[in-house]
Amino acid sequence: MSIISRYILRAHIGPFIFGASIVMLLFLLQFLMKFIDQLVGKGLGIMVIIELIVLNLAWMLVLAVPMGVLVSTLMGFGNLSSSNEITIIKSSGGSLIRMMRPVLFAALVVFGSLFWFNDYVLPDANHRAKILLGDIQRKKPTFAIEEGQFSSQIEGYSILSRHTDSTTGALKGVTIYDYTKVNRMNVVSADSGIVAFSSDFSRLIFTLYNGEIHQINQQNYGDYRKVRFTRHQIAMNASGFSFSQSDENVFSRGDREMRITDMQQIVRESRTSVARADSSLQTKLKEHLEYLHLGVTPGDNVRQQAPTTPEELSQRLGNRVALLRATAESDVFQREDQKSTINKYLVEIHKKYAIPAACLVFIFVGCPLGIITRRGNFGISAAISLGFYILYWVCLIGGEKLADRGLIAPWLGMWLANIIIGAIGMVLTIRVSNESFSFGIVRLFKAIIHVFGGNRRDAQSTPPKLTTP
Repeated sequence: MSIISRYILRAHIGPFIFGASIVMLLFLLQFLMKFIDQLVGKGLGIMVIIELIVLNLAWMLVLAVPMGVLVSTLMGFGNLSSSNEITIIKSSGGSLIRMMRPVLFAALVVFGSLFWFNDYVLPDANHRAKILLGDIQRKKPTFAIEEGQFSSQIEGYSILSRHTDSTTGALKGVTIYDYTKVNRMNVVSADSGIVAFSSDFSRLIFTLYNGEIHQINQQNYGDYRKVRFTRHQIAMNASGFSFSQSDENVFSRGDREMRITDMQQIVRESRTSVARADSSLQTKLKEHLEYLHLGVTPGDNVRQQAPTTPEELSQRLGNRVALLRATAESDVFQREDQKSTINKYLVEIHKKYAIPAACLVFIFVGCPLGIITRRGNFGISAAISLGFYILYWVCLIGGEKLADRGLIAPWLGMWLANIIIGAIGMVLTIRVSNESFSFGIVRLFKAIIHVFGGNRRDAQSTPPKLTTP
């Protein structure tokens, strides 16, 4: 690798890491804002929360890397252009395509690495994250008794403590209403007590001192008893307050939790089912036509007796049509359901290729735009990158929705964004390489720079013409 190639690559490393990190930070903040209410107030360990965040960093990384590539090319070539190094390289016999070669080679390495990560690491991370989030959502909030307020967190009990020491679990002035019995209500009152979980967190143990138990039969109020005690224990079912992780192998995987080979197997099985439904439908239609023409049902070797009256003929044909319609609708429904499954999994298969391929596509957009704008600062690069990134994801999400509904082919739905952005990038690359970029579009990009912090003089002037040997 030449000195110039190494120099160009070094100019991209810092902006790539910075741009990808900023995008991941934004995704992380969005994730925390969405799930903060499910994580706070449940007494979860810090390691559980860290594990959930790390597992979700996998999909954030997949989405952030292409954006990092676009930011790095814009900033890298923008810095080279603003310091007139592009002009120097061209004067010494270089060309834009030659300057892009080391960046394209690095993008190929990033493409391969991201594809491997997307196919082997991301599915397992998504699966574990889904199970862990489900376990967290099922966990009840941490049990707490507030002074002077009834607590109904334990099913079948209402608990009141007039003074609570949250550190030691000591209680004073305790009143407990027990509704767990069908026809009997117990009211327990005690001067003091201590509350604690059992060792496996399955039960909540109240140890009460110096109190009374009032037992009331709700169907016969004459049946009433009062019991005094100096020490009394109540064990309440506290399942759900402890956090336990489920076995990953018990839960089935969705389309975003599978590898390409697994999804291809499902596609093959679904296509076999579609072919079987088509064959069954054709057989039923053929049998129906033979019946209308010969009056013979499947398995009969002789012609059926001809109907004697028009009413008998109408009834026989009506029954036959109703039977055909019922069986045909079943085959058609099965066929459409399997085709929907095929489209869904083919979309995910192509997505695993299309998103990493965006790293290559953005090279052809970022390099010429960096030269045109002649700006290497993060603000301008981020503004332009955001515009192309939004366009890319609008096309990607729109294509996915159309492909899932069967309106366009799955491959086209997933590659449409790359095709559109790639076409724009090729036009930009060819025009900048040939120095044939129109004055009006240059002024447009200059105006964008002016809006995001450039000065008026730069916005109204055209960049110096690049010279070729």
